[in-house]
Amino acid sequence: MEKTVLVIEDNEQNMYLVTFILERNSYRVVQARSGDEGVRLAEKHEPDLILLDIQLPVMDGYAVARALRKKQALARTPIIAVTSFAMPGDREQALAAGCTGYIEKPIDPDTFITQVNEHLP
Repeated sequence: MEKTVLVIEDNEQNMYLVTFILERNSYRVVQARSGDEGVRLAEKHEPDLILLDIQLPVMDGYAVARALRKKQALARTPIIAVTSFAMPGDREQALAAGCTGYIEKPIDPDTFITQVNEHLP
């Protein structure tokens, strides 16, 4: 069965690249370009995995992760922060907000799908 991945990303180039890689590997992709849209689409689609940028308009990724964790249907959905925030403590802050993993940007197209698959049941 095809897995659904919600990508919450406001940068068009990053969205294109991530979507291309996922679709090429037989994932169904739902796209959101802001934090609040991401929360709405997560509730609607109940994806198998959420890829979450941290720097987003309206709600940042930390607020999105906290909001998603409050939703019973999404409480166990893997949320992976995909971010250029790579300073000491950024990974810990993402995990504390409710993310289950962390991928640094720029993503490596050769290893990205392996990193994604590590978080799917």
